[in-house]
Amino acid sequence: MFSLADILQLLCLIPILGGSIFSILTVVTVQRFLKNPNQKVSHHFTPPITVLKPVRGLEKNLKLNLQTIANQDYPNYQVIYSVQDPNDPAFPILQEIQKEFGSERISVVISTIEAGANGKVNNLLGAIQEAEHDIIIISDSDTNLKPDYLKNIVAPLANSQVGCVCTLFKVTKGDHWFEKMELLTINADFIPSVIFAEVTGASNACLGPSIAIKRSTLEEIGGLESLADYLVEDYEIGRRVWTSGKKMVLLPYIIDTVVDLENWRNWWTHQVYWDQNTYLAKPLPFIATILIRTIPFALLFAFLRGDLIGLFVLIGAIIIRLITAGMTSQKMKDIEGIKSLYLLPFRDLIGLVFWALSFTQRTVVWRGVEFKLTSHGKMVVRHPLTVNK
Repeated sequence: MFSLADILQLLCLIPILGGSIFSILTVVTVQRFLKNPNQKVSHHFTPPITVLKPVRGLEKNLKLNLQTIANQDYPNYQVIYSVQDPNDPAFPILQEIQKEFGSERISVVISTIEAGANGKVNNLLGAIQEAEHDIIIISDSDTNLKPDYLKNIVAPLANSQVGCVCTLFKVTKGDHWFEKMELLTINADFIPSVIFAEVTGASNACLGPSIAIKRSTLEEIGGLESLADYLVEDYEIGRRVWTSGKKMVLLPYIIDTVVDLENWRNWWTHQVYWDQNTYLAKPLPFIATILIRTIPFALLFAFLRGDLIGLFVLIGAIIIRLITAGMTSQKMKDIEGIKSLYLLPFRDLIGLVFWALSFTQRTVVWRGVEFKLTSHGKMVVRHPLTVNK
């Protein structure tokens, strides 16, 4: 007759083994996917492009990040920086960049459009009205881009069957422990999982920091305005594209995004927000991640046993997690992630808390505003907060 402790130990072995096997498999899939990151680039396909850069507030390395899109090795493209408030502290920086690179390439738009609760989409709606070209690239303000970025992201659109393109990304500039924890969440957990799903065909992804889509395709799926009340507008774009019968391409090309959190409370809020995003976009796969959360259940297993076997299982689980995360980080050229691996076991433990909170909380904070989540991933404004991010 099994006791409750025995049953709990057996149950703990499922995520311990599942998570360890999954970690090993992510090493294989990451290496396979990133084996030849430039394989889809066509230097003969260089149509004119409009890049939309929604900006709000001052961020770490903001000017440098925004300048990288103006320094692209690409023959004909327009950049539109957009803000929703002329008193936005980032506005003078946008004017400086426009003066540096010229108004022929750089446009600065101020628009107060409020089509819905999603501030990023509202900001984009003001910018897209000034777009001169059919191919639209949506690029977040915190991205730091290499000069070949435009050539890479536009290349798959040479195929008329491709409806949308996005790139992988990794987080950089984690200066504080909570920023390093954010970095590990994305670089050592989320992105390897996305690559695994892409290689195995388990699910599709549309990653918001960097998206390329034809304006005609965007209009076919309802236009930006129809996305204005969605929390996860990037996933909704991808979902509409692949359900329309067109291809959604995830490029084996990695861009950098700069993490900028004021304190640990911002980190905590953002982690809950991130898991809510994932849950609303893909409920069943997100729930299933309980089966691959090795370290929390290895710790519980060791506690339940209280002997050397439990301790060895815990140590083995940690070693496998650190080694596999280090290997994927190396393949992604994530030096910061490798240096922060000592925090990964703690991040995984707290990650289980965020996972649980995503089911219990129906509010989310974005850029200082609190929203109530409704059905199908939509949101409505509740009331302003003092949180900045």
